[in-house]
Amino acid sequence: MNYRSAGTVEYVYDADTERFYFLEVNTRLQVEHGVTEQVCGVDLVAWMVKLSAGELPDLASLQPKPQGASIQVRLYAEDPARNFQPSAGLLTEVAFPADARVDGWVERGTEVPAWYDPMLAKLIVTADTREQALAQLDQALADTRLAGIETNLRYLRQVVRHPVFREGRQVTRFLSTFDFRPDTIEVLAAGVQTAVQDWPGRRGLWNVGVPPSGPMDALAHRLANRLVGNAADAATLECTLAGPTLKFHADAVIALTGAPMPAELDGQPLTLWQSHAVRAGSVLTLGRTEQGCRSYLAVGGGLDVPLYLGSRATFTLGQFGGHGGRNLRVGDVLHLAASSEGKGGATAGATAGLQVPPEARPHIGSHWDIGVLYGPHGAPDFFQDDDIAAFFAADWKVHHNSSRTGVRLIGPRPRWSRTDGGEAGLHPSNIHDNAYAIGAIDFTGDMPVILGPDGPSLGGFVCPAVVVAAERWKLGQLKPGDTIRFQALSVTQAQMLLNAQEAWLSGTGPLPKLPQGVPADKVATTLSPIVHQRAAQTTPQGEQPALCIRQAGDRYLLIEFGPLVLDLALRFRVHALMAWLQARRDAGDLPGIIDMTPGIRSLQIHFDPCVLPHAELLAALKSADEQLGSIDDIVVPTRTVWLPLSWDDSATKLAIEKYMQSVRADAPWCPSNIEFIRRING
Repeated sequence: MNYRSAGTVEYVYDADTERFYFLEVNTRLQVEHGVTEQVCGVDLVAWMVKLSAGELPDLASLQPKPQGASIQVRLYAEDPARNFQPSAGLLTEVAFPADARVDGWVERGTEVPAWYDPMLAKLIVTADTREQALAQLDQALADTRLAGIETNLRYLRQVVRHPVFREGRQVTRFLSTFDFRPDTIEVLAAGVQTAVQDWPGRRGLWNVGVPPSGPMDALAHRLANRLVGNAADAATLECTLAGPTLKFHADAVIALTGAPMPAELDGQPLTLWQSHAVRAGSVLTLGRTEQGCRSYLAVGGGLDVPLYLGSRATFTLGQFGGHGGRNLRVGDVLHLAASSEGKGGATAGATAGLQVPPEARPHIGSHWDIGVLYGPHGAPDFFQDDDIAAFFAADWKVHHNSSRTGVRLIGPRPRWSRTDGGEAGLHPSNIHDNAYAIGAIDFTGDMPVILGPDGPSLGGFVCPAVVVAAERWKLGQLKPGDTIRFQALSVTQAQMLLNAQEAWLSGTGPLPKLPQGVPADKVATTLSPIVHQRAAQTTPQGEQPALCIRQAGDRYLLIEFGPLVLDLALRFRVHALMAWLQARRDAGDLPGIIDMTPGIRSLQIHFDPCVLPHAELLAALKSADEQLGSIDDIVVPTRTVWLPLSWDDSATKLAIEKYMQSVRADAPWCPSNIEFIRRING
């Protein structure tokens, strides 16, 4: 025919007669050309280029000799469980095996559109025999990870393991009778805000502004996992106010805990705080919370979502973690972590019928007493004694504008002990930026906000109290309109409460109750937010600025140097202290330090009091202060980073617009943040 280029010749094979029959010729390369290249040891595309350039030798002189066996699979952005419906969205995990040929273009962060061919990549293996190639392909598919959208990866795994395929007996009708059994949960309705969360979330990244995220009610999350036999850190679904409707495509064991939320499994009521068996094909429907705000659904084995910065927790503001870095949507598909593709692996180790006894369940109502530690900022530096008394005596009301970032409160306005924030700003609540503790009650002006697990790491406002670790679960259940009264505890009481709670979670103690706090009118006169203080001093080594160590809950200490002014020398001292502590932590002397976050003249230390007791850390800080001496002559590693700067950009304008709509329109920095900066800086 004088056809001179690459072409694909297709045949069909008759298994009964063991004969090939010619079907057609395609005058081009096809998707499977990589298999030919592998067994023949040639590069067909290079041959085509050389041919067009007149540089290809006569084909008769090339004579490739096929050797071995090669198999290819196509990885598609399609959902086999829904008649191969196209799947589009963000790929949050992409991992391919190093010992297979991968022809593809996708990586983590690739946005797969809905308008093109669904093929993501071709995975090709080559071996001496077909049996060896099958074993390699099975392992290659097991080592491949694709997440964020639904793909045919698990479908391919089951096909490759099927006896008909392994024995080479498949015919053109094989897939029409193939019984694909996905170990998945399909989202039929998404609920208000349903997201994947794990505990304790992302740790050690607070200093670069990445919050821990994780469950707002860690107690309900951990109890749900315990009921289905999971580890405490297994991923669950956090359901806010109104839950989703889910279809289970595999057998599973589930448990629902937290806020009372009506639940039905195939139309029959489902009891909370108890594990239940679910059959493939069943539909779970969750309603609206009756009291509280959040419920947690655990599945035996957990949910298979990729780790991002060490956690599966969803951080919607950062658009990462969980499923697609966002709340669930209709049509999403979640995979079960303990699956074995159709073998019911998700039920392994889980038992139906386990329950948390009614008397041991946390009480969820509409009024909350919440234990806090006084500080880091109090009277008389920032507040008046009467302000602190009013703060602890008030029944604060939860504002409707509350979220995982922070819970806003409505209550009495402080009179303050200052007229303004000095160098830090116009309002007496302003201070130079310092790190926040999770659970800090942050006065942004006259309105307090309890900072949640998705909150900011740095800010410029005072915090008179921080919710203790054992009480943070209550923040997840605060609903608009609920009331709160804060109870001032001691460090000892906070640690005892935490120890009792951990014992109760492991089933070795009674449900702990909040101890009696210090009376509201006695807090400012009997407690102090400052745990250690040293005045500025002159030493043989030089001048040392004043030191103040403030209590910021039972898991944080806030160290401050010098007066409330911007001073680069103070920032260097903060850096020197942080380096000293990092060296001790790396040497194993201070193992309980989780992270350290520097501010302008401050350093916040996040620590685990169960590993590093409060008194031991305080002693180490005093020792560090003595050893640092003067830092008049200090050298630190530096670098220059060139960044584009945009002040009057669309994102800033949108943020100000949203702030004026949802918070307050008369803030000093509204409607122009640039004008505000110009004005206060003269």
